[in-house]
Amino acid sequence: MSTWLITGCSTGLGRALAEAVIAAGHNAVVTARDIAKVADLASPDHTATPERVLPVALDVTKPEQVVSAVRRVHDRFGGVDVLVNNAGYGYRAAVEEGDDTDVRTLFETHFFGTVAMIKAVLPNMRARRSGAVVNLSSIAAQLTPVGSGYYSAAKAAVEGMSGALRGELAPLGISVTVVEPGAFRTDFAGRSLAQSATVIDDYAATAGQRRKENDTMDGNQAGDPAKAAAAIIAAVESSEPPAFLLLGPDALAAYRYVAERRANEIGQWEQLTSGTNFD
Repeated sequence: MSTWLITGCSTGLGRALAEAVIAAGHNAVVTARDIAKVADLASPDHTATPERVLPVALDVTKPEQVVSAVRRVHDRFGGVDVLVNNAGYGYRAAVEEGDDTDVRTLFETHFFGTVAMIKAVLPNMRARRSGAVVNLSSIAAQLTPVGSGYYSAAKAAVEGMSGALRGELAPLGISVTVVEPGAFRTDFAGRSLAQSATVIDDYAATAGQRRKENDTMDGNQAGDPAKAAAAIIAAVESSEPPAFLLLGPDALAAYRYVAERRANEIGQWEQLTSGTNFD
């Protein structure tokens, strides 16, 4: 039995992962900004062992709530074995359309909220010389789709930080895994998707095609959140958790496409690239 702290459990992949962790017999700290949306996970109707489930109200952009949540985990279960940074939402806008306040809030949630959670759990993990950190990213960090520049940038920031963190924590017995899902049947493209109020007509054929009113993906995604949750648990429980885990055949195909295209372009410009040293 291990103790999992999962952010963003009200719906979608976070909810599916919480249910899978509970079913697997682990302790589960299930969080959401509105605790009422996760309280049922600790009910006897949902699990035969409700004492293993701790619902906690948590907004990862509020430092006092982060500290309080981790303290409650320590008081109840003795510490966090697995931290899953899942809380987040989509944001669509052409780069020029993006509202500065909205973009900063996006980064506060995806990047700075993730960092705050990691800093809160690491002292105990370091003391025990064990633990796992799982940071949810997105294949968008590779694809950088038009209209999702800010979301892609926030996830790329998480990935860059995670790579360094893995090297820092590996000698201490703590693993770090970045998870890049493709499209899963959650409400990410519905309720959890925000967009800019500003609309610039010149972007109608590019970013405009990805605005909510033009999106046909919601409810039609091929990915099964329950299978994604099982895959995350399997990766964390493996003898050597991966540094990077793609989820979904669409994510795999997209990653390979981007890698091949990038390699080809590097080859085309190799002579220019290699000619920049002093003679």
